[in-house]
Amino acid sequence: MTAVLARPSQLGQIERASAMELPRNGKKQPLIVPVGGGKPKAYTRVTTYIDCLEDKSNLGHYDERYVLAGVALQPTMLNRVMGLNPDDNEDKKVYKQVAARAKATAGQQNKADRGSHLHDLSEYVDRGEALPACSEVDVLDMAAYKIATAMLDVKHIEQAVVVDENKTAGTPDRVSEYNGLDPDGEPAGNLITDLKTGSVEYGAQKMAMQLADYSRGKLYDPSRFPVDVEDEAAFAAWKKTEFTAEQAAAAYSELPNVNQRWGLIVHLPAGTGQCTVYWINLAEGWRGVELAGEVRAWRNTKVMRPFLPA
Repeated sequence: MTAVLARPSQLGQIERASAMELPRNGKKQPLIVPVGGGKPKAYTRVTTYIDCLEDKSNLGHYDERYVLAGVALQPTMLNRVMGLNPDDNEDKKVYKQVAARAKATAGQQNKADRGSHLHDLSEYVDRGEALPACSEVDVLDMAAYKIATAMLDVKHIEQAVVVDENKTAGTPDRVSEYNGLDPDGEPAGNLITDLKTGSVEYGAQKMAMQLADYSRGKLYDPSRFPVDVEDEAAFAAWKKTEFTAEQAAAAYSELPNVNQRWGLIVHLPAGTGQCTVYWINLAEGWRGVELAGEVRAWRNTKVMRPFLPA
């Protein structure tokens, strides 16, 4: 079965992601050497940048369900919060810890881990490599993935992208070429492509913004600026390093004429053996990214001052 999933025609043709992950600061912000050179700067994750426009009500309900499910499975967790004050800052920390434990008990993290696992397996398929040892359910999911994406020619896998215009950085799952027409009747060409293993019932606008931002960026190779992030002294010194404009330029390259009107969402619900590909409107997505920029700027506006009688 695994041999059937390989794409031998693509072997050696796909740009592989750098083995080095983007270095990050304590706030998990990617540290990027700017286009013109200089010290590494904290850029905003693409998902964080656009987060200000997301309706989080469904996410809140999702968390609530898992907290209650975890407590139902292990009621003794309630003993830790008995008598605590939900408005007290120290007690809030305990509530947060118990809620996190309850969600873990109910298996919320399992879904995220399962999604990461399928992302990893999909790379084997797209690189034309046989799958590693995995379950029959995994093989069925990957077979569905291969069939649904058979018309796509993968060009890049997990390559970091930096958008200097709004100082964001992230990693699209794929850049894929489609030799057909997009919904506007124009040649589709190269498309930002993202794999989603959870529900896509909600959050389409956020996905459109995310992919739209990627499409306006440049490929960034962090291996040009190697650093051992586990070595605190070396990492601290690296963050103070002034890189030249020439060094910075070598880390950036253009995306391969990516379609900025449309992208693709590959929906592979974990464990279903079903996969569906959707067009997603990046023109509208970019409008949302610009709006997010305005919202973020407005949030830094001071609108309150002390009352001083004249």
